[in-house]
Amino acid sequence: MGIFKANDIRGIYPEELDGERIRRIGYNLPAVLKAEKILVGRDARNSSDEIFDVLSQGIRDAGANVVDIGVCDTPAVYFATVHYGFSGSVMITASHNPPEYNGLKISGKSAVPVGPDTGLKEIETLITEPLAIMKKRGKVESLNIEDDYSAHVHRFLGRSSRLKVVMDCGNGAASIFIHDIFDDYFFDSCFLFDTPDGDFPNHGPNPLDKGSWVEIHEAILERNADIGILFDGDADRVIFFDETGNFISPDIITALIGQHYYGRKKSDKPMFYDIRSSKSVSEYISSLGGTSSACVTGHANIKKLLKSENGLYAGELSGHYYFSENFYCDSGFIAAAIVCDVLEGFHLPLSQIVQRINPYSFSGEKNFSVRSTEFVLEKVKSQYSDGDINEMDGIRIDYKDWWFNLRPSGAEPLLRLVVEADTIALMEEKVGEVSGFISSIED
Repeated sequence: MGIFKANDIRGIYPEELDGERIRRIGYNLPAVLKAEKILVGRDARNSSDEIFDVLSQGIRDAGANVVDIGVCDTPAVYFATVHYGFSGSVMITASHNPPEYNGLKISGKSAVPVGPDTGLKEIETLITEPLAIMKKRGKVESLNIEDDYSAHVHRFLGRSSRLKVVMDCGNGAASIFIHDIFDDYFFDSCFLFDTPDGDFPNHGPNPLDKGSWVEIHEAILERNADIGILFDGDADRVIFFDETGNFISPDIITALIGQHYYGRKKSDKPMFYDIRSSKSVSEYISSLGGTSSACVTGHANIKKLLKSENGLYAGELSGHYYFSENFYCDSGFIAAAIVCDVLEGFHLPLSQIVQRINPYSFSGEKNFSVRSTEFVLEKVKSQYSDGDINEMDGIRIDYKDWWFNLRPSGAEPLLRLVVEADTIALMEEKVGEVSGFISSIED
């Protein structure tokens, strides 16, 4: 796959995503975004400063100005784009990918993502064409968003919390503003790896990698914490752990957030959940009097859906949570604030709350590297044709006491499998069965 992905531009720097391409991307952004000023933020990766310089050179060569907000998390760029009224922005990040990767997340007015059909394909074509020389070169100016951004996230915090909380920044971009936002809020808080370091020396930037869970698990138990919170490399994703240090599947967190909007606020607006989610999500939202629907994943799809359907919020199995009150954008900090506020009001251990929400057994995500995703999907669909098939996002096939979803990754040549069943034994059996069939296709 090339550097132009489904939702962003991403690759190994500088072997795949090289300086000349970045400069040319920058040069074409003002025309594609129809912007005289472009806001740019960057994560803590070692290559991000260098990419900022080259990208800015391209933007300025096109006659537009660059507004630099420095090292920050991706949701901070979304916030600043809307709050200060920019027509376009770029976040330099590779999110959860390993340190050698970097990339560009491009947004238009109102922080609307620029995807293949809204500018990315056009940029991919334009960067191969000759560059015109502009008479007037743009400039770089700086903007400090710290106070405004912190105040925005504070709107989602309840009153001072009695919780004991462990937060793991993973040496990523969450480190920049986390103390401004959460210091002095919790009764007892512990911040792990809250110094930005592009080498990610303590664990990788992918929060769904179990190797990233060791330290937070230990800290939760050592401090007798009520909850653990782990951010990805650019803090647009977040995952949670209960008081025993056990991982909580993000779809269950999606359901739990419903307590905030339906249990307390009694909203009549809909929410949306990843089609790979446990069926307990829709069941729990219904029990609160709310309305829910499955949706296709990907931040461009979900943001558009939330806005068009006047939705409240949405959650993905990847740990992205989107909020209409946050310009329909995803935010790890806001999700953390709401979940902690909900937990505070339950007066129960988080593990017990999770058990009440979800009685089913869920596999979590399993990845398969395949030669042709389309070929494998067709074979699997044929093999399980006796089930109830939904092709909204990959294939989801439901049976009476279990279901599975198999879908292609938007950024990598992978198929992602999740399985849910009424019992642990059945879930494990079906994971083995479907996995074995996929492997047999590739043999």
